This record gives sequence, structure tokens and C-alpha cells, in this order.
Amino acid sequence: MEVNETNRPLTEAPVENIAEASVPTVETTEKAAYAPKQTKEEVIERLSEIDNDACNADKQEIDLLKQTFYKLHKAEQEAARKAFEEQGGKPEEFVPAADPLENKFKEIMSSIKEKRSEMAAEAEREKEDNLAKKLQILDKMKDLIENSDDTGKIYNEFKELQQQWNDIKQVPIGKVNELWKSYQLYTEKFYDMVKLNNEFREYDFKKNLEQKTKLCEAAEKLAAEDDVVSAFHQLQNLHQEFRNIGPVAKELRESIWARFKAASTAINRRHQQHFEELKEKEQNNLDQKTVICEIAEAMEYDTFKTFADWEDKTKEILALQAKWKTIGYAPQKMNVKIFERFRAACDEFFKRKAAFYKDIKNSMAENLEKKKALCEKAEALKDSTDWKATAEILTKLQKEWKTIGPVSKKHSDAVWKRFIGACDHFFAQKNKANSSQRSVESDNMAKKENIISQLHEIEKAGNEDESVADKIRGLIKEWNGIGHVPFKEKDRLYNDFHSTVDRLFAKLNITASEKKLSSFKSNLSNGNNLYRDREKLVRTYEGLKNDIQTYENNLGFLTSASKKGNSLVQDIQRKIERLKGDMELVTKKIAAIDEKLRESK
Repeated sequence: MEVNETNRPLTEAPVENIAEASVPTVETTEKAAYAPKQTKEEVIERLSEIDNDACNADKQEIDLLKQTFYKLHKAEQEAARKAFEEQGGKPEEFVPAADPLENKFKEIMSSIKEKRSEMAAEAEREKEDNLAKKLQILDKMKDLIENSDDTGKIYNEFKELQQQWNDIKQVPIGKVNELWKSYQLYTEKFYDMVKLNNEFREYDFKKNLEQKTKLCEAAEKLAAEDDVVSAFHQLQNLHQEFRNIGPVAKELRESIWARFKAASTAINRRHQQHFEELKEKEQNNLDQKTVICEIAEAMEYDTFKTFADWEDKTKEILALQAKWKTIGYAPQKMNVKIFERFRAACDEFFKRKAAFYKDIKNSMAENLEKKKALCEKAEALKDSTDWKATAEILTKLQKEWKTIGPVSKKHSDAVWKRFIGACDHFFAQKNKANSSQRSVESDNMAKKENIISQLHEIEKAGNEDESVADKIRGLIKEWNGIGHVPFKEKDRLYNDFHSTVDRLFAKLNITASEKKLSSFKSNLSNGNNLYRDREKLVRTYEGLKNDIQTYENNLGFLTSASKKGNSLVQDIQRKIERLKGDMELVTKKIAAIDEKLRESK
């Protein structure tokens, strides 16, 4: 019997078309975003939550948590290794400490794995059971089509089989299409065979339309769902339900499918936009992390010369690490790479810092030995009474101390106190000695100023007798017997004293010479004695001349660079002037004799 075209129920679209129109499954979407975990405790806390509901856990999240835990675990071990080596330990002797959190982590992971394995096994068993049930339903459908004549009876039986078919859920994925094609085939054959009257067909179409309309409404409502990922997952279930519902009237098939497809497209678009935004955010995170890496890699290590330099840069590195923790995940393919890059830059910084501190430690040890040596030298000199020479040596030691670099804090105060203590002891003793010396020098200055005052009084008096000369000589002798005066007053007193003495003797010498010449002339007598006296005077003249020559030669060997030398030059010059005065007197006496001899002829 031929079946009228209007009585032939058709599916809204072929199986292959429905598959093409449906949205991607969860497996084909990008990984959903999960809140990043910064500590192992946070990882374990989240795994414990997953363990309580392992059946609904996301494998990708579990894998991410596992990866995060072992990254943190490895980072802690590396930090412990560096600390061990910085304290002088050999790398090959390092043994990482047991991590109690690792055991807890493994227990939870094992529990989750066991539960998920049981769940997976149970799911596979359930799928196989469902497959067997659906194969039985197909056999019953085939038997109804081939062996039944009572269309009224088989209609109800066939609808019951369809309901049973829809109640059965997942089957092995490799059997889905094959089962669906067989189900479609028998459904179409059933409607072709049974020649349902229009009333039954319309009732069936109407019921299917109501169900599909509700699915459309549910899909349209999902478009406003805040959780885009959840809405996408719910849409997958709606698609499965839509496919399981039978056909609607031919004239409504396209419109109902178009409505459902439009709602699906809106959800798919939001889902796609969500992951594009997520991708953009992850790219932005990658850009930020790249900048942080570049900053860490751009450290100019050659310019770090002091502790302060390294401490300032350490604060910068720690700030970069803190900033890194606030930035979310980078794209999956780059997330591990960018982390490894940043960790390598940080490792390089702390490696160089450790090397610097090690070198400084060795240098400080050498500096300590040098300063101890200076302490020993200063301590050996602290009780010296050679004030001038020792002061010069200690001053040089203090300058040398400043050229030596720093020592460790635990030794710096002690070695400095030791050194400065020895220096202070010497200079304190020197100051005491100098204080006593200054008192004596002040008394000497007062005595010399008194002598100068007496000389000034003699000069004012103008007395020229021999007693004055004797008094002057007495004052000179007294002057020479007085010790040192304050250094700053030495030259003033010396110049005042000697200039006064020189003026007095110059005046006294002229007067005395005149008196001696006058006396000599009055005592001259005639005779051979005059010749004898003349020869004697000539010899005296030659002797004075030789003395002057000797003194003048001595002046050529003396330097006026020192004050001591200058005073000696002045003394010799005064002697030369007195000798010249004596020569002049002798010359006058010879002239007097010569004149007397001429008179006697």
C-alpha cells in the first residue's frame, strides 16, 4: 500500500545536517579559565574540594593544579639549594627536606584518580548496557514493522519504544551515528507502513512542536545567562533533547529549526566572544610578563659596586615578583615558557648577588687582617715619648687605615676601638707633656722679654763706658742660658734681641776704637820700637784678614733655608763686622806709626 506524502513523517533535518548545525562540544573548546593558585596550600584546598565531587571534576583543571603544585614545589627546592650553597655547602651534598604537603597532595590526587577511574569504568559499563538496550529496541521496532498488521496497536507500541529510546542516555561514541541512522530508518519505515490517519499524525506533530518550542524558549533564555560557559554546556543538553524529539508538521520544520538554530547561534557567539576576550586578556598578561622579564634581564650588574646597590636592586626584583603574582595566566602555549624566562632572570640576579657577597666576604677578611696589623703597630707605639716622630708615624697609620676597605659588622666596631684606643692613648700623653712644656716655654719667654727690656733701657741711656759693654755681655750670657720659648714667639724675640745688641755694640765699638787710637798715638815714642810695633801690627792685620776670610768661606756652606741656619749666618756676619772694625783700628795705628816715623826723620 502506497503512503500519501502528507502522511509521511520526516525528521526536520538529516542526521549529518544536524551535526553540522550544532555547536562545538566541550572537548573542542578552549580551556576554561580557572582562578590561579599562588601557594601549595591553595592547590591542596582546591583539590580537596574536587575530591568531594570527583564525578563532576574537570580534568583540565586537575592537570593545571598538578602542574602548579610541582612548579611551586620545585621553586622551594631551588631556593633551599641556593641557601645551602650560599652557606658554604657543596652542591652534590644537598638533600632536599621532606615536604609533608607533597604527601597530602599525592593522597588527594590518588583518591581523585581512583574515583574518576571508577566513574569512567562505570560510565563505560553504562554505555555498553545502553547500547544493548537500544539494539533490543531496534530489534523490536523492526519486528513491529515486519510482522504487525494492527496499526492501532503497533502505533502505541512503537511510541512506547521511542520513549524508551529517548530515556536511554549515552552509548559508546563509536556507535552513535550507526544507531541514529538505524533509528531514523525504522521510524520512517514505521510511518510509511502504518498509514496513520491525519488525526494521529497531527496529534503527534503537535506534541513534538510543543516540546521543541519549549526547547527554543529555554535556548533563548540561556542567551541572557551571566555564566557564558555554563550556558554553552546547557545548550549541548538542549541539542540532544531536540534531536530525540520526533518530527513536526512539514510546513513548520524549517521555522522551528531556524528558531532553535538562531538561539544556539547567539549563545555560540557569546561563547566565542568570551574566549576571544579571555585570549586577549591572556595576551595582555603575556605582554605584562614579557616587560617584567625584560626589566629583570636588563640589570647592569657591572654598576653594582656596594651593598646598597645590591639591596636596592633586590627590592626591585622582589617588587617584580610581587607584581608577577598579581598577573593572571598567559596563553597556554606560552605560560610555562614565560615563567621559565622570568625565573631564569631572577636566578641569574640572585646568583650574581651571592657571588658578590662571597667576594666581599673574602675581601672583608683580608681587610680585617690588615687593620689588625695596624692595631698592633699603633699599640706598640702608644707609650712612646718621642712625641714628634711617633705622632708622624701614627698619622700615617691613620691615613693608611682610611685606604683599607670595610670589614664585617661583627668585627668593625671592635677593631676600630682597638686602633683608635691606641692612638688616643698616645696623643693624650703627648698633650700632657706638651702642656708642661708650654708652661716652661712661657716662663722662658718672660725672662727673655725682661732682658730685651734691659737692653732697650741701656740704649736709651746712651752711656758708652766699658762697664756698659760688660753689662751687655752679661745679659747676652744670661740670654743664651735660657731654654726654649713658644715657637710662634721665637723669631720675634730673636730679632728684637739681636738687633738691639748689634746697635749697642756698633755704637760702643766706634767709641772704643777712637779711644784706643787716641791712647795709642799718645804713647808712641821714637826709636826702633816703632818699627817693631809696626811689624807686630802688620801681623795682627794679616791675622784679622785671615779670620775674616775664614768666616766668609763658612758663610758659603751655610743655607738660609732653615731658621737654625739663618741665625748662625747672622752670628758670623756680626763677627765679621767686628773683625773689620778691628782691622780698621789696626790700619789707623799703622798709619799713626808711619806718620811718627816721618816726623823723626
